[in-house]
Amino acid sequence: MKVKAVIVSEEADKDLETGKSFYERGGKGVSEYFANTLVGDIESLKIYAGIHLKKHGHYRMLSKTFPYAIYYNILGDVAQVLAIMPVRRDPAWISEQMKGRG
Repeated sequence: MKVKAVIVSEEADKDLETGKSFYERGGKGVSEYFANTLVGDIESLKIYAGIHLKKHGHYRMLSKTFPYAIYYNILGDVAQVLAIMPVRRDPAWISEQMKGRG
């Protein structure tokens, strides 16, 4: 399903910043590479929205480069990104973070 737009929620934007802060410890340029990669993954939802399996009640797309998942919903012709979560965290923590989003 092609969507016309992708909207990133404030919470998901904060998740991206948290991930970026984590990767700043990885050396020069790693955090920017992380952010650019995840933004590219999010932009790909314009083409691939709706093909992913649902987890925690939302579609979940896994990043191809980093161990992160992008959770989103489709509202009409818009994909709304609700969360960007590290998949190596405790599943109970992720489930708790997803409560109230979307």
